[in-house]
Amino acid sequence: MSIYRMKLDKDRCIHCKACEVHCKVVNNNPFGIKFGKHTSKGPVLKDGKIVLKASYQCCYHCEDPACVEACPTEAMVRRESDGIVYVIKELCIGCESCVTACPWNIPVLLEEENIIGKCDFCMDRLDAGLQPACVTACTTHALTLERKKTKK
Repeated sequence: MSIYRMKLDKDRCIHCKACEVHCKVVNNNPFGIKFGKHTSKGPVLKDGKIVLKASYQCCYHCEDPACVEACPTEAMVRRESDGIVYVIKELCIGCESCVTACPWNIPVLLEEENIIGKCDFCMDRLDAGLQPACVTACTTHALTLERKKTKK
């Protein structure tokens, strides 16, 4: 299992989408491609106040990832040390088998390069002792990368 999980404190989120923008810039993603998706629902009336409901979805880095199993070239990999699922770009042929296999439709085809892209929790940044781009950009500290609690 991945030792990490992305958590959104919905009470702190101001719906600025800085998380999406910073991810897009750091990963140099083309227009319309998002590895992490912030959504807002509403406004709704709650306890006499008008509020927006926030959610954030990125890769869940599954314990037994269907995307890894489906990849014919072994370009989709699950890192043993921490469970992060990522793409080895040099091996990817852009066949989209992983997209079809993923129950959440998380991997996306980067058409210009004809390879798959997805959230990898900015593992290069994690390896350097930094936080993922989306977490760093969150102005209200609503988005955090947490270590999952291990069962004893």
